Amino acid sequence: MRLYDISDYGAVPGAGELATAAIQSAIDAAGAAGGGTVFVPAGTFRSGALMMRSHVELRLSPGAELSFDPDPALYPVVKSRWEGVLREVHASCIFGQDLVNVSITGSGMLNGNGQPWWDKKRNAPEELEFPRPKLISFDGCRRVTLRDLNLINSPSWTVNPIQCSDVTIDNLSILNPADSPNTDGINPESCRNVRISNCHIDVGDDCIAIKAGTEDTAERIPCENITIANCTMVHGHGGVVLGSEMSGDIRNVTITGCVFQHTDRGIRLKSRRGRGGIVEDIRISNIVMDNVICPFILNLYYFCGPRGKDKYVWDKNPYPVTEETPCFRRIHFANITARRVHAAAGFLYGLAEQYISEITFDHIDISMAEDAVPGVPAMMAGIGEMAGRGFFLGNVRQVRFHHVTVENHEGPAFYVENGEQVTVEHCESRNTKHPEKLLEQVEVPPEQQNAGV
Repeated sequence: MRLYDISDYGAVPGAGELATAAIQSAIDAAGAAGGGTVFVPAGTFRSGALMMRSHVELRLSPGAELSFDPDPALYPVVKSRWEGVLREVHASCIFGQDLVNVSITGSGMLNGNGQPWWDKKRNAPEELEFPRPKLISFDGCRRVTLRDLNLINSPSWTVNPIQCSDVTIDNLSILNPADSPNTDGINPESCRNVRISNCHIDVGDDCIAIKAGTEDTAERIPCENITIANCTMVHGHGGVVLGSEMSGDIRNVTITGCVFQHTDRGIRLKSRRGRGGIVEDIRISNIVMDNVICPFILNLYYFCGPRGKDKYVWDKNPYPVTEETPCFRRIHFANITARRVHAAAGFLYGLAEQYISEITFDHIDISMAEDAVPGVPAMMAGIGEMAGRGFFLGNVRQVRFHHVTVENHEGPAFYVENGEQVTVEHCESRNTKHPEKLLEQVEVPPEQQNAGV
């Protein structure tokens, strides 16, 4: 396959003139010829948004850096999803729509230079006429490959395939400051057949978030057949998160062989009334977590986002089950260790009218931090800070704990409000002041649940 060196098209390394036109010319030439490899040699090349073409590989050599200038004028306005809803947004630093067989590879670096974008988001959001660019996003593409890249300082989400199929994401290093706003690592959205492996992700929001649009998304397209393996994740708000945009359904997901360190939460599923959609057939295994607020979150009263503070969202009284009612079911955790846990061992809270169901925890070992810092395990009304608690369950059905150990906790290891068919088998409570309280089950009427709102 023919090689298209951007230097041959006039790209000059250094902090001088923009190389956007030269790089784009090389990409366009490769696409027009039916495909090829666009080669970025060692050096720093300053650029604006780049539009990929079908059958083109953009390859960054060792020592190569594409440094994306933060001038908004360099990022044309396109139609794409932003937080699950189709709207006008700034094009991503590298962007593509309706492509086939497109790749970005090599051990070079993509630098989003996000600081000016983050400052506007924090201090002057009115100056952002359109949502910030992502670092890499593809819409409606088939056979997408991202491999061996170093990605830093994304203006917003770092990698966001939308309505794509057959996506391979392998051996990426993603680094955004821990306090940078909404700089998620990898967010497959309404995609099918996605493989994420061997990545290191240290970001300012969720490390990996699986999404499928909101109730305001016209097309309900599922995110399905997703594998996540052998990744390390640091500092994010969640290690792997499903939702809260899940109206198109999320299903058939496996997560295995990962390490989470200092992520606020570990595995986190979140949604609320109004979203609809089903999250089902999820398998999580062979995970090690260290220094997290809460390892396991399944929350159907999540209140962040548009209309999240409406009574319809927070009310603990049962409502009719409709197409607006979300559902979590058939979710299985196995062979997981979590150390230095702060708020709670786990937090599962279903809707009064739609219990979270068919959940298993098998061979789980959790140790609470000696100096546990109080924290809120889940974003929902009526739940305050906890410290060193065991599993807290509300509105659940068919939940089984098998060979689960909770160490150094306060109160019962398993506390259940309004639970049906909750079984605890071969479980153990260690180093607690009340070892006789392994399991406590209570019935709490809605008016008491709403009392803290």
